[in-house]
Amino acid sequence: MIYATYPSLARKRVVITGGGTGIGSAIVEAFAGQGAQVVFLDIADAPARALAARLANAACAPQFMHCDLTDLDELSRTFGAIESAIGPIDVLINNAANDDRHQISDVTPAYWDQRMAVNLRHQFFCAQAVAPGMREAGGGAIINLGSISWHLAQARLALYMTAKAGIEGLTHGLARDLGPHNVRVNCIIPGAVRTPRQTELWHTPEAEQLILAGQCLPQRVEPEDVAALALFLASDNAARCTGRNYFVDAGWYGA
Repeated sequence: MIYATYPSLARKRVVITGGGTGIGSAIVEAFAGQGAQVVFLDIADAPARALAARLANAACAPQFMHCDLTDLDELSRTFGAIESAIGPIDVLINNAANDDRHQISDVTPAYWDQRMAVNLRHQFFCAQAVAPGMREAGGGAIINLGSISWHLAQARLALYMTAKAGIEGLTHGLARDLGPHNVRVNCIIPGAVRTPRQTELWHTPEAEQLILAGQCLPQRVEPEDVAALALFLASDNAARCTGRNYFVDAGWYGA
């Protein structure tokens, strides 16, 4: 994909969580292509290091940092180290998530807590970590990643959908509280994005046909489609966009 160019993103300090694979890696590459100073976090060390190596010749090479976002102490230390190294964060992309399937009867209290930690809790604490710097700088942008899943009531995803629904509420609350400081907070809701993980685990040929049949546009959504919207929402062109949900789903209403 050839992205639009946003001069306002050049040299912006951008943190992307879950940036090593899938949608996250496309977002990392897109922001690097704008000349932004990108730091991306992940626990998948091998693909993250491979991505950093592949983009090492970018005008401003993205930097990978290992961070387990479910460990709030590690999260706090990591964001502190980033700001000490490059300064206050201008853009936060809360992308990290995991959509493991589950049966209701198998859910334990520990599994519930772990799913919320993986999919919801860190988005708040990452935003909390960058908010003081954004306020001091006079503004910033936070982009949370939701999911089409709970809008479609998909099967075997009750906890994932609970977390993703919560992200939309979190987005609205953060937008209200941070708006007086010119910090914009929006939520991107991807549809059935064709990532290697989804293709390997869930998107059989039969599932592909059902997805296409349920979409208004009969084309698969790619990670780059999500990255294109993230670029816009982070840029000055979206200066009056906040507290809203933006779908990238080809008009998927279910089969």
